[in-house]
Amino acid sequence: MQIRKAVTTDVPAIQQLINGYADKGAMLHRSLSELYENIRDFWVVTLDDEIAGCAALHISWKDLAELKSLAVREDCQGRGYARSLIDACLREAMSLSVGKVFALTYVPELFEKLGFQRTDKALLPRKVWTECVYCPKFPDCGEIAVIFQQI
Repeated sequence: MQIRKAVTTDVPAIQQLINGYADKGAMLHRSLSELYENIRDFWVVTLDDEIAGCAALHISWKDLAELKSLAVREDCQGRGYARSLIDACLREAMSLSVGKVFALTYVPELFEKLGFQRTDKALLPRKVWTECVYCPKFPDCGEIAVIFQQI
């Protein structure tokens, strides 16, 4: 198992992973164009040179970033890959002097184990809702906002 920054050749596998979960209503679909444009945001975990999971750290403002598109192949769950991807994103946020990282999730317990706390979505800046309007579940998706504040 290896955690690394994603490269452009990873994009088709990242899209397949994300859109597989999106087809089940668990996250938003991502186009190839969107993924290529944002490849620098992504981390991947590989297993035997295949993408087993991904996550992205997207900077929202000088002191705020979103951890998004966290997905781990179903056959690779329970091995700590999601935790490793979240840790990689948090380390990157720290290296960029970003003090707060939030996520919108259906599984807040995973994030809470890593020091995130639940927060009211209304407390997040309006800018973070730019993608929400494209979601078929908008405005009541049921996702829970969690936030991690670096010390």
